[in-house]
Amino acid sequence: MKTLQVREMVSVLDLDVLFYPCPRKGPTFRPKVLEMGGKKQFPYMVDPNTGVAMYESDDIIKYLADTYGDGSVPIMLSLGLLTAITAGLATLGRIGKGNSYTASRIPPQPIEIWAFEGSPFCRLVRETLVELELPHLLHSCARGSLKRQEVFKKKGVFQAPYIEDPNTGVQMFESAEIIDYLKATYVLYQSS
Repeated sequence: MKTLQVREMVSVLDLDVLFYPCPRKGPTFRPKVLEMGGKKQFPYMVDPNTGVAMYESDDIIKYLADTYGDGSVPIMLSLGLLTAITAGLATLGRIGKGNSYTASRIPPQPIEIWAFEGSPFCRLVRETLVELELPHLLHSCARGSLKRQEVFKKKGVFQAPYIEDPNTGVQMFESAEIIDYLKATYVLYQSS
């Protein structure tokens, strides 16, 4: 749930972030976190702009606010345990989703996704990206984001989630179709 708070801060700040998902039993990126930071703890952030690497969601949120914002952390992300409890309640019906690894092949290039944390449809796609351990470049596009106009100029409409897969050339909207596409393209062992 702590990772949820970091993702929310990314959305508040309208940042583009490259995510390397670390689902339970994920064989690719979980071991790299241990190798890079010395602990198997999540979230773990590495900022390529400054070289800063850190654990602890509260520290990451404060760092993001100081480095990419005006230094202030939104009240709902600064209440410690109360923030964790409310984040947990928001995802209660989806317990376990986005945490378990499904064997998949890692694409050569990250999938790009335009999404925002507050959307339940974006959350479904994000959970699938995490379960399949698919690296993805998140273009945060919450209400008021200029990135919404980028998608509108490109596609003639704005809708989130929207993905572009540079590995296949696929571009699509609609969470259910995106999830079907990701599974059909990247899951290693399909059940009949």
